[in-house]
Amino acid sequence: MTSVRLSSLLRGALFVASVSFPSPPPPLVRLEATRLSMGSAYSIIAHGDAATLPGTLETAFDEVDRIDRLMSHYKPESPLSRLNREAAAGPVRVDPELFSFLAEALRYGSESGGAFDITVGPLMKAWGFFRGGGRLPSAPELEAARAGVGYTHVILNPRDRTVSFDRAGVALDLGGIAKGYAVDQMVVLLRRAGVQAALVSAGGSTVYALGAPPGEEGWPVEIADPVDPGVVAFRTRLRDRALSVSGSAEKSFQRDGVTYSHIMDPRTGRPVQGMVGVAVLAESGTAGDALDDVFFVLGVTASRRSIRRFPGTEALLFEPRGKEWTMTRLHGPRTRPAHFSGGRSTMP
Repeated sequence: MTSVRLSSLLRGALFVASVSFPSPPPPLVRLEATRLSMGSAYSIIAHGDAATLPGTLETAFDEVDRIDRLMSHYKPESPLSRLNREAAAGPVRVDPELFSFLAEALRYGSESGGAFDITVGPLMKAWGFFRGGGRLPSAPELEAARAGVGYTHVILNPRDRTVSFDRAGVALDLGGIAKGYAVDQMVVLLRRAGVQAALVSAGGSTVYALGAPPGEEGWPVEIADPVDPGVVAFRTRLRDRALSVSGSAEKSFQRDGVTYSHIMDPRTGRPVQGMVGVAVLAESGTAGDALDDVFFVLGVTASRRSIRRFPGTEALLFEPRGKEWTMTRLHGPRTRPAHFSGGRSTMP
């Protein structure tokens, strides 16, 4: 009998021990990975479970490849390329994801007064920035290209989920927003897999900071000098926020002392003048990717008004001053101002 009691007590003690002292969680590791997709080097720095993190990052990169197959205007077989070929002849039915994304992109066009416009494709070709380094178009070329530019030429039918163009010559180019969307979708997959800390980058032009590294307040990120990209202009820390940058130095050419960048003003049909760079902090990569173009095109004065439409947004606008630059900082409603340090000028 005594042995039975001792055995029962032992079983009880083991049960209590198993409840009171659970197994420790698997150790976190830091992993970095990169993949070329959508014409950029996508990278992830993440902290997570050593057993599952490598596969999770591969899945996130696969998502970028999937979006590229869906939205690339460089791939003839993509649904977007099919749309560009057929939508002027009649409505083209597209899948729900592409339809929703086009609706969001067109919303940015409307809210920015046409400063952001996904029908800019003909202008990019006319100015030689489609698969090239740029060139001056002739007056007839530019006139023909401008005839097909304007977000109002794109007609969405939500009931039938179709897209059509109201004239020939319209061509959609999602290059100004698709990379930010890809970053957002990567973050969705990482969150779903339980990753709590990651820095996701689309070639450095759009990054999203998921959580923060262990023991840190946020992920350290740098904003390059818009005139001298080899120099850091500012440093900050991000947490659950996106940073997108655009600059005239990224892709441009010079003729007769004038620099022409790849960033088009869809309203004039010409590359933007009077800005050298924009950095936007936003709640998503998609928003940041679109708005860095919006504020680049609008310039400082109009951006002061426009940013009021975009809550949670902060922008740094760089204007040329000889071989240097001056910077203006703008905030939208309900924005968490970021702290910036370093750089070649004093923050206001």
